[in-house]
Amino acid sequence: MITSVGNAQVKQVCAYVLKAKERRRDRIYVVEGPRMFQEAPVDSVRKVYVTEEFLERCGAADDRQRRIFEKLKVCGYEIVSPQVMDKMSDTSANQGILALLSWPEYDWEGLLAKPDGVYLVLEDLQDPGNLGTIFRTAEGAGVSGMILTKDTVDIFNPKTIRATMGSIYRVPFLYADSAAEAIERLKERGIAVYAAHLKGTQSYDCFDYTKGCAFLIGNEGNGLHRETAAMADTYVRIPMTGQLESLNAAVAAAILMYEAARQRWKM
Repeated sequence: MITSVGNAQVKQVCAYVLKAKERRRDRIYVVEGPRMFQEAPVDSVRKVYVTEEFLERCGAADDRQRRIFEKLKVCGYEIVSPQVMDKMSDTSANQGILALLSWPEYDWEGLLAKPDGVYLVLEDLQDPGNLGTIFRTAEGAGVSGMILTKDTVDIFNPKTIRATMGSIYRVPFLYADSAAEAIERLKERGIAVYAAHLKGTQSYDCFDYTKGCAFLIGNEGNGLHRETAAMADTYVRIPMTGQLESLNAAVAAAILMYEAARQRWKM
């Protein structure tokens, strides 16, 4: 059992939690809680830490807990004291289990393998919760893949990981050097690109999204860069009453993704 917060492993886990450069260097990220561990692909699990109390709970007569315990036996685990788990955890009330996972690996060919799919391009989003929520919504709406610009918040930020609710394991994604690179690759495959924009003259629900399409979503405060918006095939407007000029980025993305999903579900 690891009982010292000064243990080298503990310090390294804390570094993964706090520092994006540490995660990038080793291509490792941290997940917490039984649900995130249970849904994690077995071949991506590098290390698991649990408390004795958590192991005791896994012995209860509950199917879900038994499945977690069986997975622990497959992956292996290290027992740590409650104080050590508190030190490593990014939450104020940890659930007694934390795992280190390898980054998922995707490439452009695999990501854009569905020319009739629905894609999202996120330019410079900064809020971890927004990014995680968009990933979770993308899974629900059946999005084929996500493209993030290099200045978008780190998808492996622990707050983002929690907000994905496991969708990080199932929604393919890539970081691009720029939105322009992403748009060019989409257009090469005949995928139409739409930008939610104040200059849009028609409502977002006036267009046909049953063929390959992609939506551009910009930074929470500044929206899309002018050059990025200009590369879109079409501007669309999300109607709003009152004096609003824009919606939360995650809300706008959800509206567009689910309109594409609605049209496709009706086919």
